Amino acid sequence: MSKYNEQLSHLQVPNEKEIPQELQEIFDGHVEKQLEQNGFVNNLFKVLPLNAAQYKGFLDFKYSLFNEETCYLSTADKEMIGLVVSSTNSCSYCLTTHSDILRGLTKNPGWVDQLTYNYRSAKLTDKQRALCDYAYRTTRYPNEITTKEVDLLREAGFNDHEVLEAAFTVGFFNYTNRWVSTIGAIANEGHYGHNR
Repeated sequence: MSKYNEQLSHLQVPNEKEIPQELQEIFDGHVEKQLEQNGFVNNLFKVLPLNAAQYKGFLDFKYSLFNEETCYLSTADKEMIGLVVSSTNSCSYCLTTHSDILRGLTKNPGWVDQLTYNYRSAKLTDKQRALCDYAYRTTRYPNEITTKEVDLLREAGFNDHEVLEAAFTVGFFNYTNRWVSTIGAIANEGHYGHNR
């Protein structure tokens, strides 16, 4: 039986015979890790092998932004940015999966719900507020970005390594929101109640 037998998006299911073995082994490793951590799999891992090399590129980019040994912002801050971007873009799949992750990181599901619905209603530190404001403005008004964005983040206490990583993170989540919404991916139901 094929690993890819569920219709989880608007696209055709991946053909396992078309996926290079070395890439399938990488994908299998990610699936096993998710099953071990969560008890279920993020459904994108069952959709994206359709374009295996591009999926591998996506994973490499994602993990470069979320490698705690080489990154400057906390994973929680980046997931918070992801929720603001995804809320602004109304990407329900991304809101579902990343709110689950942030609930696990913060152990504060009520706060994550507030952040997901409208970050302005959540209790935030000054630095968190600055990151959320930056994520919102650059997602909603990309044609209005100026040096002011960098100045405001610096004023809030971020150094230039952190500013660049915040910019990469906002760009990454806008990128994923666009294509996830396009393909109509269906979130695994496990995400809704997980980490509550």
